Amino acid sequence: TNKEHPRKAVMSTILGVLANITLGTAVYLSYQAGGAPSGRNTAAALLAIIYMAAGLALGLWSTSEKDKFKLFTLLGIVANVLAFAMLSLILFAGAYVK
Repeated sequence: TNKEHPRKAVMSTILGVLANITLGTAVYLSYQAGGAPSGRNTAAALLAIIYMAAGLALGLWSTSEKDKFKLFTLLGIVANVLAFAMLSLILFAGAYVK
């Protein structure tokens, strides 16, 4: 076949994985510091937000491409939504769990 994976979808998947790794690392380092606030962890969360926003936009944009494989499109969208859910859970826990 002439089908190939869209480059936008592959980049979306990479950004989703990077966002999840960045958030996971920030949570782990915060746990190691006893939950003390850190500017580095805040910067990591902001960077993860940028990654997931760009990755989600690329993933949604790649859905409109015709005659392309959809594997990386779906993986990218799922990875970025998972990162958004993880960030939402972190913010919820920080605001309401004592």
